[in-house]
Amino acid sequence: MKEIYRKLCSDEPSIPLFSQAWWLDAVAGDNWDVCLVEKGGVVVASMPYTRSSRLGMTVISKPALTQTLGPWIRPTNAKYAKQLSTEKELMGMLIDQLPEYAYFNQTWHHSMQNWLPFFWRGFEQTTRYTYVIEDLSDIDYVWANLQENIRREIRKATNKVKLKVRTDLSIDDFIALNKMTFSRQGKAMPYSPSFIIKMVTEAKKRNQCQWFIAQDDKGQNHAGVLIIWDEQSAYYLMGGGNPELRNSGATSLCMWEAIKFSSTVTQRFDFEGSMIEPIERFFRGFGAVQTPYSMLTHVPSKRFRLLKLLRELINR
Repeated sequence: MKEIYRKLCSDEPSIPLFSQAWWLDAVAGDNWDVCLVEKGGVVVASMPYTRSSRLGMTVISKPALTQTLGPWIRPTNAKYAKQLSTEKELMGMLIDQLPEYAYFNQTWHHSMQNWLPFFWRGFEQTTRYTYVIEDLSDIDYVWANLQENIRREIRKATNKVKLKVRTDLSIDDFIALNKMTFSRQGKAMPYSPSFIIKMVTEAKKRNQCQWFIAQDDKGQNHAGVLIIWDEQSAYYLMGGGNPELRNSGATSLCMWEAIKFSSTVTQRFDFEGSMIEPIERFFRGFGAVQTPYSMLTHVPSKRFRLLKLLRELINR
């Protein structure tokens, strides 16, 4: 199955980056698999997934730093009603191939809006939001569409603080900034430096990754932004900043440089969304369009439901 899927990914650009086989290899190792539907020797539907164990039960979810993972249906020129009928059939066949599990959780790429066939099979859906700049072809228009407070931050970082955005610093420099952000929040990094390095190495091999670090004339790194991209879109994947230098405007400057760079390699810029209010406000300030996407869950295990409920009650 995996080898067929690798061939599909290499031939089919409409498969989103986070569902690409190379990405899953980088972030999940051998701990991923895929459901495939073939007709006439042609793959017409796929759904990769990762499998892990939690509380002694099988969980299907997605790896760290993987914004979306879900079904892909081969595009056709069929009439709309026929497309929906086909999606129902193919999604049902994908669901039937999933291994037995206690808990299922995936977030889908925003291009996949029809989750109704999953609803009919007992899945639940929650709408989440990302922010997307749909067209990077006119970067002057993108600049004009930024909110004034964001433009002011960028000007301050450039003209007053005299920051320079560098793309030649090591990934270790970026990881240090990323770690500072979690430390400021009293949290541990949810992934290891080696995990980031492996992911970046694989993406760099394909010329699909770049990080941007704002540095002052004393050599202090203020903030950094890391993006990945494919033919359709760039994605803001990670960020970080020195908490002692938070007021320099460095994050806004790095994000803007990342957007400008993205306009030279792809069509859109996806901020990957956040349901955290201050982060949502920051993303919205770049003139991006609020774009809904679906999070699907399914908990067939009564034991898992009970343990999950108990954990939620304890953490209140």
